[in-house]
Amino acid sequence: MLNGKVALITGASRGIGKEIALTFASYGAKVVVNYNGSKEKADEVVKEIEAMGGEAIAIQCSVADYEACGNMVNEAIAKFGKVDILVNNAGITKDNLVMKISDEDFDAVIDTNLKGTFNCIKQLYRPFLKQRSGRIINMTSVTGILGNAGQANYAASKAGVIGLTKSVARELATRGITVNAIAPGFIATEMTDAMTDAAKQAVLSQIPLGRVGNTKDIAETAAFLASDKAAYITGQVISVDGGMYM
Repeated sequence: MLNGKVALITGASRGIGKEIALTFASYGAKVVVNYNGSKEKADEVVKEIEAMGGEAIAIQCSVADYEACGNMVNEAIAKFGKVDILVNNAGITKDNLVMKISDEDFDAVIDTNLKGTFNCIKQLYRPFLKQRSGRIINMTSVTGILGNAGQANYAASKAGVIGLTKSVARELATRGITVNAIAPGFIATEMTDAMTDAAKQAVLSQIPLGRVGNTKDIAETAAFLASDKAAYITGQVISVDGGMYM
């Protein structure tokens, strides 16, 4: 489904990003595994991809740093000759009530989740225009649609990603480049593992399907959007949330 394609996936050393990297590789894509913190975890993802007969490299870069994003894109193109797919998955949380959110925590979340998405898109904008093709998949969240108490900074960043997605989709549509967003609901990851049982039950009560999602649910949606099967889909927000938004 993705044979011959090159995918750059941010925040791909763990969780949803790792699953997307492994899934894309299983469909034949060459993968750039971006990470910010753990080189060891990123290298493990590369090894897993190579073990299945695929090709991958790990590149360290904070997506909040525009110049670093440019260096990452240049390194990816130098290695694989092109980039066909960009998945903006890197994200952080620094939850608190509005009255307790520091300026630093607000800015950090916006800089990574929203500005980081913008930075990567801008650095690949010209290469995608030049090749007159490309797929951009941005990770938003059900929180960016519904809002959530104690997550004003995170919700704002993810709502911003939705506006960014639709605007860039309009700009790039005439060149055959699609731009879509995925809005995961409650997905089992290291982040959710840290929640208390009471908190988990409270969230589950809001999900019509009555279960937590898994990273594969998100990865398969991303793979579809990255493929030729989704060539006529752009500017959309696909909720993968067990009906939570509904």
